[in-house]
Amino acid sequence: MSVIVEKVSKLYGEQRALDAVSLSISKGEIVGLLGPNGAGKSTLMKILTCFIPPTMGKASVMGHDVQDEPLAVQRAVGYLPETNPLYTDMYIREYLSFVAGLHGLKGKNAEKRIEELIALTGLEVEIHKKIGMLSKGYRQRVGLAQAMMHEPEVLILDEPTAGLDPNQLLEIRQLIKDIGKEKTVILSTHIMQEVEAVCNRVVIINKGRIVADDTTENITRGAGTDIVEVEFGKPVDKQLLTLIDGLKNARRVKDNIWQLEAKQGADVRPGLMRWAAERGITILSMKSTSRSMEESFHQLTGQNKR
Repeated sequence: MSVIVEKVSKLYGEQRALDAVSLSISKGEIVGLLGPNGAGKSTLMKILTCFIPPTMGKASVMGHDVQDEPLAVQRAVGYLPETNPLYTDMYIREYLSFVAGLHGLKGKNAEKRIEELIALTGLEVEIHKKIGMLSKGYRQRVGLAQAMMHEPEVLILDEPTAGLDPNQLLEIRQLIKDIGKEKTVILSTHIMQEVEAVCNRVVIINKGRIVADDTTENITRGAGTDIVEVEFGKPVDKQLLTLIDGLKNARRVKDNIWQLEAKQGADVRPGLMRWAAERGITILSMKSTSRSMEESFHQLTGQNKR
């Protein structure tokens, strides 16, 4: 395993930022780390990058304990924080040369690695510019280049696409997917579409605890039952729809089209067919649609959740 977290808790005074969190991540996984503000995402990332120690529990990266071997962990991790800390008065190649020196890369080895990263991150067209002259998208590319300078096995990216335009979003997402073919990537974001587009696994944290850890498909399915969209041949009353077996909620979309949400673990379709047949109501169309990631996220992290 690239990353192992075992019953990690972090306390700030009486506040419990993380509460017995456990997870493991393998090489080649791109894991989306989701949660409301204050859920504990940043605390977990800070522990994995050795900025702060856990109060209880253990965490390791590439077999190195974050408390016993912090330098070994930091050599194995590339980190791009939400606020990209770049020297804006430096030229791109100048800055990357500076970063290479921090990692002990010198001479031809440094030059070779810098050129590899310039090509990998698509910085060639802007290479003559100072960082301060770059768009947000290209600054993020420079940030990714610095995070990968020492060829880390694990990349931790905090909101890497925040503030990018649609074209930049697609480019950076594809870059992260390409990187994830050979590295372990932990991606913290508030953008649900990003998780579905980039990640092959999602970990949702709420109030310091992991409330979901699965594929996007399973999470959207598991947070609640599927929603059936049905078109009736004539107007129906919402109160009448409540008689359908297994129904949790009904919402009219338009005209005679309704979205029917089943109770947890139920399938509303058999009850719907019986209900319609008993009342002579024609069903013109019916299709089942999964919850969106946004709906699943809200279901798992609502204020009533603990």
